[in-house]
Amino acid sequence: MWVKYSSNSVFACLISLTVFLFLTLALSKPRQRYVQKDGKCNVHHGNVQETYRYLSDLFTTLVDLRWRLSFFIFTLVYVVNWLFFGFLWWLIALIRGDLVHGDEEGWTPCVENLNSFVSAFLFSIETETTIGYGYRVITEKCPEGIILLLVQAILGSIVNAMMVGCMFVKISQPKNRAETLMFSHNAVISVRDNKMCLMFRVGDLRNSHIVEASIRAKLIRSQQTKEGEFIPLNQTDINIGFDTGDDRLFLVSPLIISHEINEKSPFWEMSMAQMEKEEFEIVVILEGMVEATGMTCQARSSYLDTEVLWGYRFTPVLSLEKGFYEVDYNNFHDVYETNTPTCSAKEMAAKLREEPFLN
Repeated sequence: MWVKYSSNSVFACLISLTVFLFLTLALSKPRQRYVQKDGKCNVHHGNVQETYRYLSDLFTTLVDLRWRLSFFIFTLVYVVNWLFFGFLWWLIALIRGDLVHGDEEGWTPCVENLNSFVSAFLFSIETETTIGYGYRVITEKCPEGIILLLVQAILGSIVNAMMVGCMFVKISQPKNRAETLMFSHNAVISVRDNKMCLMFRVGDLRNSHIVEASIRAKLIRSQQTKEGEFIPLNQTDINIGFDTGDDRLFLVSPLIISHEINEKSPFWEMSMAQMEKEEFEIVVILEGMVEATGMTCQARSSYLDTEVLWGYRFTPVLSLEKGFYEVDYNNFHDVYETNTPTCSAKEMAAKLREEPFLN
């Protein structure tokens, strides 16, 4: 038996299907990170009114620019500088009459063989870059030219110092050094010495080490105060050894960084089931000095609540070979399941205190 559907019913079904697909895509959209896995902060500054503050720290502004914009400004500054002083040399020659009488016998020009703006521009380049081909030479009977030569030499040195300094600092920035510092893809929670611990792994791929390396971690999550104030990105310190010195690292081989979940930990009353319902982000920051340059380097990463694995441990990567230790980075991100209570650290500590009395 055939069932007849009206056009209104079909239209309503299509609308319902569209709404369902839209909600499905919206709910499946990945969580927004505060810090990306590669360390980039996912924050954009908009509606900045006092943009003049960037000019007050011009050197840092130039260093922070992208490479293509840095090359453009680098070229533009030099070309404009050469054109400006070339115009001044041409103006002196024009006022003195060198452009008209320069070829006459007995006439002493300010600059020999300067007879057009192009030759003045070339003389400006030769003066500032100290090339000095010798074809165009300033004469001693031109005091205004001597003064301009001194001014261009001084200002040219300042421009060289600033632009070359910017490029040198930009090249030697330790940002790329952080590319060889690794963080595990996941953080894990398991028991260590009868204590619940949150752990993640860090490693350094280079043979040159990070000097005075230190690490810290912060918990990012929304919070509502007792007065009703909503704080969208509240930051809470996670103790990973700053009171015992364990946050100071000797990062020669991969290390497992451990946070003991105790009474002062934000995860103290959080069980496995509660953690699955929570929304938070753990930001880890590794800092130290580059051994080769002595400059400070910082590497960052983060773990969402979905990237924290309850009841797992990291697979060992260090093995003893003949005369040295071998690190297998193929297993750097690998974890294996272990027997871990699903209750909170607070409940586990209470059970451990009760065991001696029960026995």
